[in-house]
Amino acid sequence: MSAPDPTLVRAYGDTLNDGQIMLSFSLPVPFGEEAKEAARQLCRQMGLEAPQVYHAHDLGEGFTHLVVYARSPHVVDTTQLRVTKMEIAHLSKDQTETLAAQKFTRKIRVLGACTGDDAHTVGIDAILNVKGYHGDKGLEAYHCLSVKNLGAQVSNERLLGEARQFQADVVLVSQIVTQKDCHRSNLAALVDLAEADGVRGKLLFICGGPRLSHQVALELGFDAGFGAGTLPSHVAGFIVQQLSAR
Repeated sequence: MSAPDPTLVRAYGDTLNDGQIMLSFSLPVPFGEEAKEAARQLCRQMGLEAPQVYHAHDLGEGFTHLVVYARSPHVVDTTQLRVTKMEIAHLSKDQTETLAAQKFTRKIRVLGACTGDDAHTVGIDAILNVKGYHGDKGLEAYHCLSVKNLGAQVSNERLLGEARQFQADVVLVSQIVTQKDCHRSNLAALVDLAEADGVRGKLLFICGGPRLSHQVALELGFDAGFGAGTLPSHVAGFIVQQLSAR
């Protein structure tokens, strides 16, 4: 038997390329056999084969949460993948400080906030707070940076006003809440407002959050986007390298 083509991949469950996947979702169907059958039919309509309900849980008020295993017949050709990635080196804190000392005669001013109705500061605090995240010091610990954290539920108008007053070089926006893609509309509105105010080209705009990526950020008009697992040093290194190149 010939070896499988490593560039043509399917989902993996128990054996290579068996196509097995697991889905977890809720349906507005009362707990019972009808909910399980609805889940199976939904999976078949998605092109999945042999769906099996492994778990069903009554959520109350006519809703059921289900876990389904099924087989996907679909194949991905990895040679055709095109991903927008951040083409920039990952620098340590010391490397970032050294580069900044070579390129700048003053501290870089970074203004951060959670905007709109978002009240979750865990992300912005992990990046900006001196304690940082996962043993990686936050931007407040960098000698080359002057950091101001506005906290949560900051309007776009206030953020840009604070940016002018702070004489910011960088605006960093964290978005955790993503229901109905509100993070996208809020971030796009910020860029529109910055363009209308004539400050878009004067500031480095960065966003971050669990449903954000560099590609999404570029689509929304930002200079960079950081997703889950981002460390403060990633952001600090990007800021100093990007501003050095301008």
